[in-house]
Amino acid sequence: MAILALVAGTNVAYATEAADAQAGAAEQAQAQAQAPAADSGKMTEVYVTATKRSTSLQKTPVAVTALNSAALDDNHVQTLQDVVNLVPGFAATSQGDHGVTTLTLRGIGNDSAKTEYADPEVASFVDGIYSPRPEGATALLFDLEAIEVLRGPQGTLWGRNSSVGAVNMQTVKPEIGSNAGNFELGYGNYNRLGARGAFNIPINDTMAMRVSVVHEQHDGYVDYQAAPNVSLAAQHAAADPEIAKWNAAHPGNPIAFQPINTNLFVRNGAKYNAQDQSAARVSFLWQPSTQLKWNVSFEHYIDRGTPNMNLLQVARPGEDFWSTLADTAPYIHRDANSFRSRLDYQINNDVALAYIAGYSHFTGSSTFDQDGGTVVPTSFLTGGSHQEDNTVWSKYKNYSHELEIQSTGKRDVDWLLGLYYANEDNGIRFDIPIMNGTQQGTVGWQGSFVQPKETVDSSAVFGQATWNVSESLHLTGGLRYTSDKRSNIGGTNNQYTNPDLPQLPISPSIDPLNPASGFVTYQRNDGEFKDHKLTGLVRVNYDIDKNNMVYASVSTGYKSGGLQDGGQPYGSETLTNYEVGSKSTFLGGALRMNNAAYFEKFKDFQFSAPVTYPDGSRGLATSNAEGANIWGIETEIAAKLTKVDRVQLTAAYTHATLKHLIGGSNDYQLPACPVPGISTCLDVTGNTMPHSPKFSAQLMYQHTFHLADGTLIPRISTHYETASWLSVFNLGDQDRQKAYNRTDLGLRYDANSKWYFDAFVRNVEDGKVKTSAMNSFNGVWQAQYLPPRTFGINVGRSF
Repeated sequence: MAILALVAGTNVAYATEAADAQAGAAEQAQAQAQAPAADSGKMTEVYVTATKRSTSLQKTPVAVTALNSAALDDNHVQTLQDVVNLVPGFAATSQGDHGVTTLTLRGIGNDSAKTEYADPEVASFVDGIYSPRPEGATALLFDLEAIEVLRGPQGTLWGRNSSVGAVNMQTVKPEIGSNAGNFELGYGNYNRLGARGAFNIPINDTMAMRVSVVHEQHDGYVDYQAAPNVSLAAQHAAADPEIAKWNAAHPGNPIAFQPINTNLFVRNGAKYNAQDQSAARVSFLWQPSTQLKWNVSFEHYIDRGTPNMNLLQVARPGEDFWSTLADTAPYIHRDANSFRSRLDYQINNDVALAYIAGYSHFTGSSTFDQDGGTVVPTSFLTGGSHQEDNTVWSKYKNYSHELEIQSTGKRDVDWLLGLYYANEDNGIRFDIPIMNGTQQGTVGWQGSFVQPKETVDSSAVFGQATWNVSESLHLTGGLRYTSDKRSNIGGTNNQYTNPDLPQLPISPSIDPLNPASGFVTYQRNDGEFKDHKLTGLVRVNYDIDKNNMVYASVSTGYKSGGLQDGGQPYGSETLTNYEVGSKSTFLGGALRMNNAAYFEKFKDFQFSAPVTYPDGSRGLATSNAEGANIWGIETEIAAKLTKVDRVQLTAAYTHATLKHLIGGSNDYQLPACPVPGISTCLDVTGNTMPHSPKFSAQLMYQHTFHLADGTLIPRISTHYETASWLSVFNLGDQDRQKAYNRTDLGLRYDANSKWYFDAFVRNVEDGKVKTSAMNSFNGVWQAQYLPPRTFGINVGRSF
């Protein structure tokens, strides 16, 4: 039976402890009462909130992975990119130019969902509150009770842009009457320094406060190469013919020979791929009675790290792989403030009310060397190409309100009704200077994209009910009606067009809307988009016995369309998911196996990419592809082989094939486009979706040694996946990550006196794993990579 379940596909939770951050006191007590002793032969009961109720994972008919705080610590999770290998069919891609991370789940994602123009495919929530922008996926994760990853459309209960899935991060809440706390210090290679702590402070019999802080930093992984060493004679030979051509074409603005200014190349200072992030959270709990509870928190987050560099896939002779010829210094400056509130009120024994509200404000800026030194310049004007991608400023504000009323207790029909409203106000200025040769050269092309105000209004009404036909049979139906409105007010795309002005790269001090700047507005992006959609869920689940459950469901998801450059609309995308699954417990509770098999009909896929228009101007274009057909199986198995031996396996098989799509992108050298509107493109119909390996698996084993004064736990975790494409274009070996294996090691000592020591090695093989690729500069292939081998120690204490 175990073999059949493994073939059928999955879902089992990693978590070993239950406490749901949003559960009521009675539900938490139930979870604790059912939890076996840590040294027993049974797996611990796990509770999740996937259905907006606290329910046992094994009784929840949803493909959900639950990771508790211990699992997050064991895997040294700092951002969502560290989570993906722990979840079947999950992938993350770092995007250097905007310094964000995009997510893919079950083969569906959007690597260009980097700015306010495109929404992520996988919705992220913190304490049930939606985080709309991709910067949220790069934020530090700290003092978390659990992370739940819901796979498949969650359009009924979770709503906003959760058509592919949703990630809900649950923070640790204050506890009345407790003085508990913890702190940790860490050190590692690349001068890694880490510190974190959390303290619970009782105020009185009805109030408590919790303060948690974190800081993580390490030096960049990428060294700087020496500036070009080209003789003056060779520089003249390369530059003089081009100088003559320029002066003949522009007699009013002649240029003269300059030697390459080696001071313009970066040799010192912060390196690319560095981390410097800090955050603090203050949480309050007020519980004047058993019927009323209010959790509220404020969180501040800062990021002073650097973007991840696009590295040459084949290192330049004589240079290290983890190095770059940089002429733009890396920079990230981000600040975010978030306010979250949840008010729970038990109206009576049968009905409960919840009001969930959130507000976030984000500001940021960054600089990035987009060309990555792919070609060494032969003179100040020739050979290479200097391109910066600079976020001069970006900002967003978003707030949301959700009201839920639901039945409680055991009854024939469990029901939930809700109202939802969210608003976003986004803005950005993004500059792209491209200079011939070096920064000293002439302008190849440069643009400034100024979007001062882009707004989103989204409202919804939803409901879901489960008819408990018998103790074993349960029928569920749900509907959600969503109305979305998106507006672009005053957005402009501007390019440099006057060759008679000084040939200098644009800087933040230049106003591209000033005619004297040499820039002209070639696109105005004002517009409005409205859409509405009814999504739903039908599900049946049957408890074969107390240890085995099967379910089948049909669910739909929806992601709103919007506006692209030029104010042109693009349509909404939808996904219909057909799924069957099973959840089983064997061997008296020592083995858990959860499985899922699914088929997804993905329609009107929003394909976004930077493109060049026939007139030479540039922009971000979004078109609705026909979609994709996707199917797969997933499995997660957790077992206690003995009281001191634990093993866990997650595995996924994914088949994701594009339907009709002709796509273009400036990130790749593509042939001339026969379709009007863009310069280069490729018919990718029938190609495999990116970041969707046919097979992937994660295997973990740990053993507990009981010592006189504590426990010692060595741990090994290894991830394997088959080859996967890195773009929809499927352009060959450089555009794919070959099959690979990546292993992590850990050794943890927990003393009876409540202090601990944790040593770790990540990426033992020191493998070079690509997450994205491009060849836009002279056909030379670059890529983003997961970090090299890292190791370190953490020492902490709880009290």
